[in-house]
Amino acid sequence: MNRIDRLLKIRKLIKNNSIRSQDELLNMLTYSGYSYTQATLSRDLKLLRAGKRPDNEKGLVYFLPDDEPSDSDNELLMKDAMNQGYLSIDYTGNMAVIKTLPGFASGIAYRIDGLKAFEILGTIAGDDTILVIAREGISRRDLDQVLKAAIPEERQV
Repeated sequence: MNRIDRLLKIRKLIKNNSIRSQDELLNMLTYSGYSYTQATLSRDLKLLRAGKRPDNEKGLVYFLPDDEPSDSDNELLMKDAMNQGYLSIDYTGNMAVIKTLPGFASGIAYRIDGLKAFEILGTIAGDDTILVIAREGISRRDLDQVLKAAIPEERQV
């Protein structure tokens, strides 16, 4: 089962149940056949923008920003698909080279360009490689922080 399936299952469980804790949700996922760690569940809840709100019967329970799928949900799934296409990043001077699965480079470069970040002069994308050129004087750490906005699972420097 891939991450998109897990995210959709979490969304369904939260929508149809009053869930008070991550442990409770983790047990429901395990019962449904999903193998999960608490850390993975926590990341997925953050990605779904899950929060807690008062419930008259159960106290604080998880909720999602919208009960109906929206454009932002579709964007979330697209972003997740792009994260799955991301393989690695390497830095040299004022440039970063991002490796992706074949066919993902253009979409990820489009997200990076869409940030309109001052730190990034531009990107060049092939089929599975992206060249990111930073402005003169931008540190590797600053570039890494900007790239995390487009590729949230990008590893820390």
